[in-house]
Amino acid sequence: MSKVVDNANQAVAQIKDGMTLMLGGFGLCGIPENSIQALVKLGVKNLTCISNNAGVDDFGIGLMLQTKQVKKMISSYVGENAEFERQLLSGELEVDLIPQGTLAERIRATGAGIPAFYTPAGFGTEVQQGKETRMFNGKNYILESAFNSDYALVKAWKGDTDGNLVFKGTARNFNPMMAMAGKITIAEVEELLEPGELNPNFIHVPGIFVNTIFKGTNYEKRIEQRTVTTK
Repeated sequence: MSKVVDNANQAVAQIKDGMTLMLGGFGLCGIPENSIQALVKLGVKNLTCISNNAGVDDFGIGLMLQTKQVKKMISSYVGENAEFERQLLSGELEVDLIPQGTLAERIRATGAGIPAFYTPAGFGTEVQQGKETRMFNGKNYILESAFNSDYALVKAWKGDTDGNLVFKGTARNFNPMMAMAGKITIAEVEELLEPGELNPNFIHVPGIFVNTIFKGTNYEKRIEQRTVTTK
């Protein structure tokens, strides 16, 4: 069966209320923009979103927060979104803040079929509460579990119709490990090629991990924090 669909609306059509989604990206870089916009249009509710960040008010996951589609946010950095802050403080949004390395390893473990692992990150803090602890070589560790996500939504620079993906620059952040961790992975790409057109030595995610792929459109090249110098 072909993995290729015409657009984001077709790609996300089977996502239902209450599902858990992984969304790739780091800040505003490498996020599945088209898929997020399609989810807003689809109107699914009560989603649990696993992402490094929560976007900004008018971009990324921030668009789904504006429409109250997110029930729970699992992230490591959420500092650029005023609507996120408002919903958190008002009790409208459940939030699980996770150390970034732990977040990355929980995603990687999911894709590798590892159910849980020990990490020292967060021991002695609120992160530890309710979790099993153990000592190894005189150092305390927390038991962290892999995730259980229904879909992973990722964005790549190039892909082919078999689902092989190549990421560019900083966009090669959480995307590859999420692509391997979703029960169903949807990939949007800037360039969609035929099999054999990608150099196999530079493929970051093999197509076996990708269920659906489409060519995205109208990508924005935003800068999250612009820093300039003056003389």
